[in-house]
Amino acid sequence: MEREDFLLFCEELRAVFLKNDLGELLTPAACEQFYRLTAHMLEENEHYNLTAIKDRAGIILRHYADSLLCARYLAPGTRLLDVGCGAGFPTLPLAICRPDLQITALDATEKRVRYVAGCAELLGLSNVETVCARAEEYAKGQARESFDCVTARAVAELRTLAELCIPCVRNGGLFLAMKAKNAEEELAAAAPGIGTLGCRLTKKENVTLYGGEETLSRTALLFTKIKNTPENYPRPYARMLKKPL
Repeated sequence: MEREDFLLFCEELRAVFLKNDLGELLTPAACEQFYRLTAHMLEENEHYNLTAIKDRAGIILRHYADSLLCARYLAPGTRLLDVGCGAGFPTLPLAICRPDLQITALDATEKRVRYVAGCAELLGLSNVETVCARAEEYAKGQARESFDCVTARAVAELRTLAELCIPCVRNGGLFLAMKAKNAEEELAAAAPGIGTLGCRLTKKENVTLYGGEETLSRTALLFTKIKNTPENYPRPYARMLKKPL
């Protein structure tokens, strides 16, 4: 790596993390891993579309800091499922900054899963497992009600997202949804179905994310699993979309 560019990257990364109370997550090793991840992602992005965000400041804020907002809600040693992991967010930032977590990255697209697995190997992340499967099918097998926390980022509207995620949450565990907009409307529409799936809302928190010249608004929705999900859920994805809970 170019030493001068690396040091500049670390300054930018640290500044954003400190602004957002994430500074304690940023070790020297994590700085190097984020630098390598950024270079690798931008290089791979030239071959196939991983992200529309191509400037370094945007990547630091919108991919790294944004992914780590959920870290504050995760207890040490949490077994986490990331549904629809895409290009590895929040999986990879969480795995870098929280090596205590055991993370399963799930996606239905094989090339995305291969990419995330390759990044984990490149960065030496031993706490990431990747699975290529549809979430509604994955939840019907051994993964059902086995995770401490299930989360997803920019996957679906809350009614659909809940049906994809909650069946994999263990009793007493968390379904964590980070929403960028329309959180109140989505929550109101999804509340009955979330109850049917076995969860109740236990925390709602509005969070502002600060970058260099940009701020982002997020709403963290935490749901606790209080009873088993009925066996007939999740339904086939087309049915979820046609008739949301």
